[in-house]
Amino acid sequence: MKYQWILFDADETLYSFNSYFGLKAVLAQYGLAFTEADYAEFQAVNKPLWVDYQNKKITAEQLRTIRFAKLSALTGQSAEQLNLALMAEMALVSRPLLDVPTMLAALHGKVKMGIITNGFDALQQKRLHNTQTHHFFEWVITSEAVGVAKPDPKIFHEAFEKMGTFDKSHVLMVGDTLASDILGANQVGIASCWFNPEQKQNDTDIKPTYEIQTILDLIRIASG
Repeated sequence: MKYQWILFDADETLYSFNSYFGLKAVLAQYGLAFTEADYAEFQAVNKPLWVDYQNKKITAEQLRTIRFAKLSALTGQSAEQLNLALMAEMALVSRPLLDVPTMLAALHGKVKMGIITNGFDALQQKRLHNTQTHHFFEWVITSEAVGVAKPDPKIFHEAFEKMGTFDKSHVLMVGDTLASDILGANQVGIASCWFNPEQKQNDTDIKPTYEIQTILDLIRIASG
């Protein structure tokens, strides 16, 4: 195999993350309706916060507090409680993306695999077990646990410590986001693969080693 380690992003690389359904289920517990218009309003606040978090302008705690401020007022629950409730729901509704189980099964035992995610701890292990994919991965590293988000090199170095002895030329990072997954890999000197199923235009200076539209192409790349 050309690569001995493959490091994956989680959300929208391996697993679906449609938080609309998660939030709808959470708010239903409080007798509140949650429409697509409500979700659009939530995302107008939420999406820029994740960019700020990635760029180290805010902390994970600030992200949670600000994004749930309105819903906290409506439900009378704290932002932390709402975040935990959402993560619990997302662990149930999140599913592997198309062909991901086939890809993981094909690579299992041939390469070692880990996950580096900017997501929260509360979701990860529950989702891995609910999707029956936990046995494919050596470990999961979250930005919440490390204290920084991708593309910060620190989160990659945390992975390197877990990997023990390895050759950087045999490590590949796979993710759907140029500004976190691919830039982070480039900064620490490992190969990168941009998972781009929607064939978005790359108008940045961030250049992946590979670009794929279907996750099954990763099998060929890993084999060399």
